Amino acid sequence: MTARPRTVVIGVGNEFRRDDGAGWAVVARLRPVLAGTGVDLAVCDGDPARLIGLWEGAGLALVVDAAHAHPAHPGRVHRLELDAGPAQRPRTTSSHGLGLGEAVELARIMGRLPGRLVVYAVEGADGGFGPGLSPAVAAAVDEVTARVTDELRAYDLLVPGAGPLLPGAGPVQPRSGPLPPDAGPLPYAPGGDLP
Repeated sequence: MTARPRTVVIGVGNEFRRDDGAGWAVVARLRPVLAGTGVDLAVCDGDPARLIGLWEGAGLALVVDAAHAHPAHPGRVHRLELDAGPAQRPRTTSSHGLGLGEAVELARIMGRLPGRLVVYAVEGADGGFGPGLSPAVAAAVDEVTARVTDELRAYDLLVPGAGPLLPGAGPVQPRSGPLPPDAGPLPYAPGGDLP
């Protein structure tokens, strides 16, 4: 019997920079859902070396981060599936300094990308100092948590009815319809700007 490739969900950001904490909030919501499933959960500030270390050797890595877009639509969620092919260079830098976009390119060059890398980028409204999410981003955290759970279930990494999705909620129920399609070749600078 062969072992199943490792799966990891990584929340990127800073929980003390308001909406930049969206990725950390999703991971916190997933902890009770994924307990005992073998799916690894991690949070990271966006440092490329740490990100590469977290997803290295994984068959599937799901990364959740905050992003800015112009014009802004706070709470809008983008799903990007990145592969081993060449990517467009981001037009802006991340709020994490060197961040997810640079980590992906560095890992690509070094041959250390996970087997499959999916990024959920949540457009933020408030990047100021302090804890707490804006209402639009807090609502998006619920959506991304459900979408990540659906994606893991689609890969048979969760059993139907596994754990509560939100405190006080009942068991996770399958959502109707297919997963959203790939957002296409958007140049992505996590914590930075989307076109």
